[in-house]
Amino acid sequence: MDKKYTPVPCAFYDEFEAAAVKGQICEIVYLENDVEKIIKSKIINLQTKDKEEFVILENNQKIRLDFIQLFNGESPKNKKYC
Repeated sequence: MDKKYTPVPCAFYDEFEAAAVKGQICEIVYLENDVEKIIKSKIINLQTKDKEEFVILENNQKIRLDFIQLFNGESPKNKKYC
């Protein structure tokens, strides 16, 4: 990836973990090549590779956490996560 990874707030990361443990279907709004995309899927795992963090969805799609704009309607920029 070209863009340097920007870590997400720990409390926001915790939301991904909780959703994965609960097996809930999540709505994720993310950027892919500067285009906003929306997907609804279950998170099956979280992964760290080369100091970048990813969610892995049930279709094996990987999304880098700092590309996620909204997770179940919540923004990582929400003050409750800072």
